[in-house]
Amino acid sequence: QVQFVESGGGLVQAGGSRTLSCESAEFIEFATYTMTWYRTPPGKEREWVAWIGATDNTTWYPESVEGRFTISRDNAKKTLYLQMNSLTTEDTAVYYCTASGLKTYSGRGIQVTVSS
Repeated sequence: QVQFVESGGGLVQAGGSRTLSCESAEFIEFATYTMTWYRTPPGKEREWVAWIGATDNTTWYPESVEGRFTISRDNAKKTLYLQMNSLTTEDTAVYYCTASGLKTYSGRGIQVTVSS
């Protein structure tokens, strides 16, 4: 069973930055899976915030975060990243990483709280 360890969450002031990491040392097929960051804001539905392809590192973002968030991956380290800049209180949420391929694997989530 693939498990992800997410890190980098916590409390940040509005306008600040944060980088999340999602690592799975035993995920041998990491490089072949597309990776997505999702978030669940308090009292709201889960939404996707960043996607990166498996082979060419194509990235996609919804309008709500485009220009502020950057997803990247290091296949050698089996680690996914999410660089978040210009954070607002609307970015407060539990953030999850998900791997999609032959199977789907997700992390447990990590809290990011943006204070005004």
